[in-house]
Amino acid sequence: MIVVAGEALMDLVPVAEPPGALLPRPGGGPYNTALALGRLGAEVAFCSRMSTDGFGDALLAGLRAAGVDLSLVRRGPEPTALAVPSLRPDGSAVYGFYVEGTADRLFSLPGALPPAARALALGTCSLVLEPGATAYEALLHREAGRGMITLLDPNIRPALIGDPRAYRSRFRSWLPSVSVLKLSEEDAEWLGGRPEDWLAAGAGAVVLTRGADGLAVRTREGAEHTVPAVRVPVADTIGAGDTVNAALLHRLCRPGPVDWPDALAYAARAAALTCTRPGAQPPFAAELAPAGPAGSPVLSRAGDVTGEPAA
Repeated sequence: MIVVAGEALMDLVPVAEPPGALLPRPGGGPYNTALALGRLGAEVAFCSRMSTDGFGDALLAGLRAAGVDLSLVRRGPEPTALAVPSLRPDGSAVYGFYVEGTADRLFSLPGALPPAARALALGTCSLVLEPGATAYEALLHREAGRGMITLLDPNIRPALIGDPRAYRSRFRSWLPSVSVLKLSEEDAEWLGGRPEDWLAAGAGAVVLTRGADGLAVRTREGAEHTVPAVRVPVADTIGAGDTVNAALLHRLCRPGPVDWPDALAYAARAAALTCTRPGAQPPFAAELAPAGPAGSPVLSRAGDVTGEPAA
């Protein structure tokens, strides 16, 4: 089982008609990761605190439909957080957030995770917004100490980070507990480091999405692998990076030695499909064709997956 811990929120996605309208769609990096894992056929549980409002009900229904275990979800009367993405011409998104007094901020450290749990994924808003951020941080360190595979996607949202210097310091304190650190080039630039820096600080592997140059990984043991980007018609890139997280974990948790080229290529195909759809709509396992020849699809940085406009 893979446990995904973090926020679930509603993205208010702009639509063409009527002008100025916003369409609510389930979102949040951890939520999208859990949904994608469920659709890919993984055994997955979501660990969060969610609202009892209508949005919270809809978010839970989406996870339930994907086969996600909800036994680690706690609920409260506080409202669901909202994110309002503004889409650039290339399909990438810039976010504004409404998070004051929302349910996930009151997340508390859960008891022991299910015995079947083998991996834990965290990231995005939940590791920024207190007091819940401290509880998620404690969960990361606790489970890493028990030998759990851990994936961290900081998915930097500058609008939520009041003290960038303090956040960067805190980020480095997480790395000894991180098996896989996944970053976009934008994240890496904002954090002010390089893969070798984060490996030296304790991360087991660093996966970097590099726009038109594709996806790359470096490991503490010195292995390096890259895959090129794929061209697809892009509706938007919302949820694409979260799909990369899910696909990587789905592959990395299989028995046997880690096959990084296979994991990257699989993540690429899954995330590329997400880019062809509006909002965070990760693919189902049946939609993923077998890997093609070397140079098969991979997702890269938001907006640079393609150069083709949406149809």
